[in-house]
Amino acid sequence: MLELKDIKKHYHVGDTTTKALDGVSVAFRRQEFVAILGASGSGKTTMLNVIGGLDNYDSGDMIIDGKSTKTFKDADWDAYRNNSIGFVFQSYNLIGHLGIIDNVELGMTLSGVSKEEKNQRAEDALRRVGLADHMHKKPNQLSGGQMQRVAIARALANDPDILLCDEPTGALDTETSVQIMNLIQELSKEKLVIMVTHNPTLANEYADRIIEFSDGRIMNDSHPHIEGEKGEQFQLKRTKMKFMTALKLSFNNLRTKKGRTFLTAFASSIGIISIGIVLSLSSGFQKQIDSTQAETMAKYPITISKTTTDQTANRNQALGSDKASKTSNENKNNIVAKISDEDKAQHTNKLNQDYVDYINKIDPKLSNNIGFTRVVGMNLLRDVDGDVKPVKLSNEAPDSGPSMMSAMSSMTGMGVSSFPTQLDKSSGNFLEDNYKLLSGAYPKANTDVVLIVDANNSTNINSLKNLGFDIKDGDKLDFDKIIGTEFKLINNNEYYSKLPTGNFIPNNDYKAMYDNANNDVLKISGILRVKSSSTMNLLAPGIAYSNELTSKIVNDNENSEIVKAQRDVNTNVMTNEALDDTTKESTIAYLGGDSIPSSIMIYPNNYKDKEQILSYLDDYNKGKKKEDKIIYTDLAGTMTELTGGLMDAITYVLVAFAGISLVTSMIMIGIITYTSVIERTKEIGVLKALGARKKDITRVFDAETCILGVASGTLGVVIAYLATFPINAILYNMTELKNVAQLNPVHGIILIVVSTVLTMIGGHIPAKMAAKKDAAIALRAE
Repeated sequence: MLELKDIKKHYHVGDTTTKALDGVSVAFRRQEFVAILGASGSGKTTMLNVIGGLDNYDSGDMIIDGKSTKTFKDADWDAYRNNSIGFVFQSYNLIGHLGIIDNVELGMTLSGVSKEEKNQRAEDALRRVGLADHMHKKPNQLSGGQMQRVAIARALANDPDILLCDEPTGALDTETSVQIMNLIQELSKEKLVIMVTHNPTLANEYADRIIEFSDGRIMNDSHPHIEGEKGEQFQLKRTKMKFMTALKLSFNNLRTKKGRTFLTAFASSIGIISIGIVLSLSSGFQKQIDSTQAETMAKYPITISKTTTDQTANRNQALGSDKASKTSNENKNNIVAKISDEDKAQHTNKLNQDYVDYINKIDPKLSNNIGFTRVVGMNLLRDVDGDVKPVKLSNEAPDSGPSMMSAMSSMTGMGVSSFPTQLDKSSGNFLEDNYKLLSGAYPKANTDVVLIVDANNSTNINSLKNLGFDIKDGDKLDFDKIIGTEFKLINNNEYYSKLPTGNFIPNNDYKAMYDNANNDVLKISGILRVKSSSTMNLLAPGIAYSNELTSKIVNDNENSEIVKAQRDVNTNVMTNEALDDTTKESTIAYLGGDSIPSSIMIYPNNYKDKEQILSYLDDYNKGKKKEDKIIYTDLAGTMTELTGGLMDAITYVLVAFAGISLVTSMIMIGIITYTSVIERTKEIGVLKALGARKKDITRVFDAETCILGVASGTLGVVIAYLATFPINAILYNMTELKNVAQLNPVHGIILIVVSTVLTMIGGHIPAKMAAKKDAAIALRAE
C-alpha cells in the first residue's frame, strides 16, 4: 500500500550538509508491524516524518495506493495526515487544556464528522485501549501509560490506514511498556504499524519485520516487500476546522490561564473605557444641547415676515468692514451721505396666496404646527351686567390707543396670542399635547378661545380688563367666573356706518349690534397652563385664539362696504388721513380685507426636521431674482451656528487621544499572542499531525484574539457604564445637571466590535507565524 522510491532528505546548515535520508527505497504491506531500528541521528525519525507527511522529501517519490505524492500541495498533505495517518508519540503530545474525549475527537473534528458520531467513536476508541473509566478526566489526571493509551485512542479514532509510533514506550516503565506494546501488536493485525525504536529487544519480540537504519540508509530488511503495479486508488478528503472549533480550543486554553487572561483583557480595555466615558459625556451633553435647542426653537421659530433682514447681506457687510475702515481717512474733510448697512439689509417679502399655499404643503412629519399672523381688527362686543360695550383681545393697557394698534401688538410678548394651525388633524392636538387643562374644555370650534396662565396661575391683567372684567393687580378670580364668558363678533357692515360724505364711523348703538342674529358668538372655553414636560411654550399669558378665527374674520369682511371703499381711495375712509401704499395695505388688512398673513411662523417637530424645512423653503427661491425671493429668519439656527459642531469636534479630539491606548492595546495583544504561540508550539505540531491546515492554525490564534477582543471590549464598556454613575454624581454637585453621562447602547456595541477587530488585527501576524511553523520541529518543542 505504501512505497518509497529513492527518497532523499538533506539538511543544510551553513556549509554543512546532513544526509538524513540518502536514497531510501522500501515498500510496506497493508497489515504488518514494522520496527525501524537505528542509533540516534541515523535518519529513522526523519523517515517516519516523511511517511507521515510531517516532513517533505527533497527528491524521489512516495506512492500511496498507486498514487504519487510528487504533486502534493500543503492541503493534500494535511488531508493525507488526517485521513490515513495516526501518530503515537514518545511524549504523548496531548493538549493539556482539553479533556480526554476532546483530545481523541480532535482529528475527527477536522474531518467534519458529526457531533454524535464523533463522540461515539471517541468513546469506543477509549474503551478499546482500556480507558472506559477515565474518559471524562483531564490529561494531567492520568499516569504516563494512560496518557499513551489516550494518544493511541486519538490515533485510532479517525480509522487511519497507517499507525506511526515514535518511541511509544520511551517514557514508560517496563510493565506499562509491555501493555502498550501488546496493544500496538494487536492493532497491527488490521493496520500497517511502523514503529521507530532504539530497543532491539522490543523490536524482535513484537515486530513482524525489522528494518535497520544507519546514516540515512536501510542497512537490513528482515522481510522486504515488493509493491505490485496498481491503478490510483487513493482518495483525499479535505480537512477543515470550523471557527467554532477554533473558538473552543482557544477558550479552553484561556480558561486555564484565568489570571493572565483577565489582566490582559483589563489592560486592553483601558482604551475602550476612555472612549466609552468620552462618548457617554458627549452623548449626555449633546442631549442637553438638543434640549436647549428645542426650547430655543419653540421661542424662536422659523419666521417669515413681510419685512425682514437679509442675514447674508449682514455677513457680507461684516466681511467688508475692514476695507471701510482703511478708506475712511480719505473723507476726513467731507461728509458722505450713504445708505446704512441696516437699511441695505432690509428685504421686503412679497407674500402672496401662492406662497401661503406652498407653506401649507409642508410635510406634517416635519412641522405639524404653523402659525399665521394677520393684522385684522376684531369688532367685539360684550354684555357686562346689562351694559353692552366694545371689548378686545389684547394684552395692552386699555387706554393704549387705537384698536388697530392693539390688534397689531397682540402678537408681542414671550409667545403669540394665536395658536398654530395643525396640518394633520389626526396626529395629536397642539393644545392637548402641550397645555394642561385647568378648567373648562379644549377649543372645539374656531369661535372658542382660551385663557393662558403661567406656572403660578397668573395671567395678564390687561387681557382681562380689555374683556370688561373689573379687576385690580393681585385680585383673584374663580375659574367659574371666566369659563363660559361670551362676547360677540360683529360684521363690518353692521359695525361701521357710512356717512353722506362717503366716510365711515363705528356705530354707537352697541345694544342693537349685539342683538343681531348674524353675529358669531366667541366664548372662553377653557383655562390652560403649559405642561412642565413641554418645550413648546408659545402662548403668552392672556387670551389665545386659533388662526382659523382670523381667517374667518377675513372671509366675512373682505367684501364689506368699508373694505371696498378703502381699496378705491388713498385716504383713510374714517379719518381722511393720506395713506401711502404701505399704510393703505395695513389699513385694508386691519379691516379684514387682506387674507395674506403679515408673518408666518413654522415650528419644526424637532431640531433635525428644521434642516429639511429650510431646504424646502430654499427650493421655493431657486431660479428667482433677489427681489422676488422670500427670505426667512432662523434665529435659533443663527444662535447655534457659533456652537454647531463644537461638541463633535471636542469628541473627536478626545476620542483620538483615547484611541492611542487602543493602538497600544493592539500592540500588546500582538506580543501576548506571540507569547501564546511560543507556549503552544507543541500544540501547533499536534494539530498539524492531525491534519490541520495553515488556515486552521491561523484560525485558532485568531479565535484566541477574538475572545480577548470581545472580553476586553465588553469589560471596557461595562466599566465605562459603571463609571457614569459617580461621574453623574460629581457633575450634578458641580453643575446641577442630571444624568449627563449616558452611554448609548449602540456606542457600546460599536466599541466591542472595534475592540475585537483591532485585537484580531494585532494578533493576526503572530497567528500567521504560528501557521508557518514546521510540524516536525514544533513536535520536538519543550
